[in-house]
Order: sequence, then structure tokens, then C-alpha cells
Amino acid sequence: MKKAQNIIVVIVLLLSIKAISQEETNITLFRYHMNLFNPAYVGINDETLLTSTLRRQWTGVPDAPSTQTVSFGMPVGKNLGIGVSVLNEQTFIEKQNTVAIDFSYKVQMNQNTDLYFGLKAGGNFYDVNLSGLETYNIMMDNSLTNISSFNPNIGVGAVLRNEKWFVSVAVPRLLNTTKARNEMGFATIATDRPHFYVSGGYDFELSDSFTLKPSTMVRYVNAAPISIDLNTMLSFENKFEIGATYRTDQAYAAISTITISKHFMFGFVYEMSTRASLARARNTNEILLRFKF
Repeated sequence: MKKAQNIIVVIVLLLSIKAISQEETNITLFRYHMNLFNPAYVGINDETLLTSTLRRQWTGVPDAPSTQTVSFGMPVGKNLGIGVSVLNEQTFIEKQNTVAIDFSYKVQMNQNTDLYFGLKAGGNFYDVNLSGLETYNIMMDNSLTNISSFNPNIGVGAVLRNEKWFVSVAVPRLLNTTKARNEMGFATIATDRPHFYVSGGYDFELSDSFTLKPSTMVRYVNAAPISIDLNTMLSFENKFEIGATYRTDQAYAAISTITISKHFMFGFVYEMSTRASLARARNTNEILLRFKF
């Protein structure tokens, strides 16, 4: 029995070491929920938006990662914007909740181009419920205790945009944070390092009815491979969009959005992986809901 407990500790240790180099959750419809990554987007274009993203990864894997996000942004005065974002992530016994307040400031460069600066301030609630582990022991293992912590953080961002294109640079979390601490000499430490997000896009008007909207997002964190999303959408009269995404993490997706009214947009993503190890993991589903006031 003691041997089985030692095996479990080793597995947890290896998973924690690997987690150090993992990236944050990907969102395929990033273009419509940019203030999750870049606080400069709150109140952009003088719009008041309420946006939610629901993502269920690898539907064929029990307790696979799931993400729920909600954000709100609005202009305040002539050049200011303010908003709030809530991110909930859960994977097996691990759960994270991130809450942040976003601020933006607009600088008009010329008649058609604006530069926005953003600041994000908030924190991350991190919980591990070890009661979900099967230890094959009828006796309680005192070394397996639940972990709960709070880590404050800040982030910055900037975006340069006009009616046709945008370029965005952001670091939503500047501070290294510890996700778990040593407990009774058995628990390990996983560190969240700053993530850098660079994105851009351009709208090509093909005709009075059709617009081609290519965009990309580059994600980088130290000790992990660079991840790049290449996204192309074809828009019909700004009411219906269809497109595809290729991610260098060996994933691709089909995307569609529909603007039901001038206030409400619905989007859906069907994502698949080309990795042989995830052949039985099935697909990843993502839903976007956006309301414009």
C-alpha cells in the first residue's frame, strides 16, 4: 500500500513539473473576446459589450479542461474605458477562478487610427480538491490535503487600430504566481509565468457583400513552444461568417458566427487535434455569446 502511495506522489510530481511549461487556455474565437487577453480593448470603438465564451476541450476525455468566461466593457467619457472579466477553468481536481478589472485610455493618432493603452488588475483563486484522487487505500492519507490560495496580479496591453486592421500586444499577467505550495513535504510547486500575446488582423472588402477577415494570434511563455493561431473568416454583409483556424499546436477548427440582431452575436467552434495521442479525445467545442448595448 505504501508503494502505491509513492507511485501517486511521483505521478503528481511529474504532472506538476510539466505544468510549469504549459500555456494558458486557448480561445479560438479570440478576435471577438480580446479583452480577456488585452485590457486595452474595454470600451474600444465606443462600444458597450457583454461577452461570454464556453469551451469544452477533448469531449472524449473524462474531467478534461473546461473554460467559462464572462467579460463586460464600456466607454467612460471621451477617452476612457472600464470593464471587468471573470475566467473559470477546471481540469480534473484543479480549479482556477480569475477576476480582473480592466482600464483603457485612447489616444487619437489621426482621423482614422486610434492607439489604446490598457491596465488589468485582479487576482487568481486556485484550488485543488484532492478528494477526487483514488489512492486505493481505505485509510485516509494525511499527506493528501486540499490546496487553496489567492495570487494578486496585474497586466498591461496596447492596441493600434482603424476600420480595416488592428495590431495588439499584451501581457495579462505580469507576475509569476505559485499555483500550489509544499504540504507535508509531498506537494509540488507549479509556477505560472507571464504570457505574451501578439495579434493582428486585416479586413479585405471583396465586394459590397463579402469581406475576408484574416487574423492571427501568437502566444509565448518561457520554456514552452510558441503557439500560433492562423484564422480566416469570410463575412457576408456583416451578418454571417464562416471560416477556419489552424493552430501550430497541431489543431485545426471550423468556425461560424451569426449576428442575429444588431445587438446579439452567436459563434460556434468545432476543433480537432492532429496529434495521434489525442485520437480518442474527440473534438473540442467552443461557444461565443456577445451582446452589444
